[in-house]
Amino acid sequence: MSRMASVELRIGGMTCASCAARVERKLNKLPGVTASVNFATETARVGYPDELTVADLVGTVEATGYTARPPEPEPVPDDVRPLRRRLVGAAALTVPVLLLTMVPAVRFPGWQWLALALAAPVVTWGAWPFHRAALTNLRHGAATMDTLVSLGAAVSYLWSVWAVVRGGAGGGMGGVLWGAADRGPQPYLEVSATLTTFLLAGRYAEARARRRAGSALRALLSLGAKDVTVLTDGRERTVPVGRLAVGDTFVVRPGERIATDGRVLSGTSAVDASMLTGESVPVEVGPGDDVVGATVNAGGRLVVRATRVGADTQLAQLGRLVTEAQNGKARVQRLADRISAVFVPVVLALAVGTVAAWLLLGHPPVAAVTAGVAVLIVACPCALGLATPTALLVGTGRGAQLGIVIKGPEVLESTRRIDTVVLDKTGTVTTGRMTHTGTVAAAGETPADVLRYAGAVEHASEHPIGRAVAAAAGTVPPVEDFAAVSGFGAVGTVAGRRVVVGRAALLDQYGMTVPAELDGAVKQAGATGATAVLVGWDGSARGVLVVSDAVADGSAEAVEELRALGLHPVLLTGDHAAAAETVAARVGITEVHAEVLPAGKVDVVAELQRQGRVVAMVGDGVNDAAALARADLGIALGTGTDVAIEASDLTLVGGDLRSAVDAIRLSRRTLRTIRGNLFWAFAYNVAAVPLAALGLVTPVVAAAAMAFSSVFVVTNSLRLFGFRPRR
Repeated sequence: MSRMASVELRIGGMTCASCAARVERKLNKLPGVTASVNFATETARVGYPDELTVADLVGTVEATGYTARPPEPEPVPDDVRPLRRRLVGAAALTVPVLLLTMVPAVRFPGWQWLALALAAPVVTWGAWPFHRAALTNLRHGAATMDTLVSLGAAVSYLWSVWAVVRGGAGGGMGGVLWGAADRGPQPYLEVSATLTTFLLAGRYAEARARRRAGSALRALLSLGAKDVTVLTDGRERTVPVGRLAVGDTFVVRPGERIATDGRVLSGTSAVDASMLTGESVPVEVGPGDDVVGATVNAGGRLVVRATRVGADTQLAQLGRLVTEAQNGKARVQRLADRISAVFVPVVLALAVGTVAAWLLLGHPPVAAVTAGVAVLIVACPCALGLATPTALLVGTGRGAQLGIVIKGPEVLESTRRIDTVVLDKTGTVTTGRMTHTGTVAAAGETPADVLRYAGAVEHASEHPIGRAVAAAAGTVPPVEDFAAVSGFGAVGTVAGRRVVVGRAALLDQYGMTVPAELDGAVKQAGATGATAVLVGWDGSARGVLVVSDAVADGSAEAVEELRALGLHPVLLTGDHAAAAETVAARVGITEVHAEVLPAGKVDVVAELQRQGRVVAMVGDGVNDAAALARADLGIALGTGTDVAIEASDLTLVGGDLRSAVDAIRLSRRTLRTIRGNLFWAFAYNVAAVPLAALGLVTPVVAAAAMAFSSVFVVTNSLRLFGFRPRR
């Protein structure tokens, strides 16, 4: 059985959506090949069997009349500057042509010949990108939107040459703009020149917009450090980051970017991850904590051991996921591609039919040609081709800036349909780590003393509960004769007192009694799913510390905002029912499924789907992966495991549940933008072509309208950069 490989090719020479559809169609005709060509990013994502090579794919594209090459690490070529030069030159020549043809007061004997000479470089050199693309496609028996533009400019100019050379051309040119036909043959020099200039302006605006739309991804991929200080045998040396290997130890000074993903060996600091996660508050890190490449060390000096380098880092994976999402196509875009592929031949037939119909109805040739040229120009479906790719490009780019990775365009469809959000508890709604939440002191003792003595003992413990108590206690006196009792707790001498911290059974071994009020506090903690830790000295229990997996900041707010989006939240956890009900009550969730094994999580999602619900699942752990894959929409927290992230459709680089709300809002807004773009593009062509065929739209107005439609679609997509997160 053939193995499949994939490659991304950069396609050159595409000028419209029809070009992209043609390249995609040719590639997909190869046996075993699946290709998706994106006009906005000028790339093709191609899957191919091992019987073929990349050279075969490149050859197929080149045989179609375009260029192809694998993407290279050097900067993206600047296609904006050459277009700007061509546009400025064309505009400088078009202005006097317009004045001569439209303003009788500035005319002089022989003005037609000057206008003809000024328009010549506009229609040849200025319109050369359109002519070149049209000729390339003609050699391969195809017609694209450039064919329409090239024919429109060439026909109007050649008609003008005939009119001037034949004689009698010149008077009454003011009526041309609005479609009033003169008695004699009139030159259409302002049509050919203005048409070219308008379309160059539209193409220039599109090129600038596409470049800006991809700026978020380029900025993301450029975040990484360029050099790194490696620590070898106690000596520091600076090397390019590309030479860093897994296991190498490197130094990160205050203000420097962390070179790659790693684990802190020594030092403490605050790390600013805002450029990657969207979180503005720095994260405190110390020995044993993981750090992510491209984040900024905002505090002290860190010594880090590299755990991932190159293409395996979170930054590289994030960039790859965003690129793949931008290269994909939603179902609405595939419909637009099919229409674009057949649209040009239909328009050519309509243009010829329009000319023939006008002549048969007895209209003069000048009026027939005018109507035919207007049909050719106004029908260019450039806006149709740009409707989805530009919105997807900007939407996914903005998501990347906010720490939201949309893995594919089909995800946008899913976010529109979901009505139920299933939330994992541990690590998603809660922090996923034990936290001290309260202290109950016996009569005659203070909560501060209880916490201080317990913290002193637990400061030497590695148990998660012990670390939570030690963190809450802060600065504590030293402990002597520390001993951990596996499964029960720990003991130690603090300020001359033998302090016991742990279960009631451990205190009983040391002959310590538990007063009734403390026994009640232990039972009350258990009823809420929390863990109760007894603390005793001098023969008696002196207090109870309550430790639990605390609700994460923002979880209650996130649940409220999910409801505001019309979604029903459900809590799903393997934890016991008391803990689940307590957490659910704190965040405002009414439907709870507790004590559920990983396989059972899949069953819960499947049961909700059988009830007719469209389900999104939010999780972060290995035990969530299957449920994430089964859900209609899987949302993984980037602070979770790799397997959970791989099984999801949306990844939130940060761990804040409110990011899920932002992700759904951004996805829905991107989809609304796509649909708005497509509506405009379809409505424009449906309305404009009949008007042009009836002579109600002249070539100049048609050129302006066509250019405006493309610019409108791109500008509408760029509005997504204004998306603001709720958090």
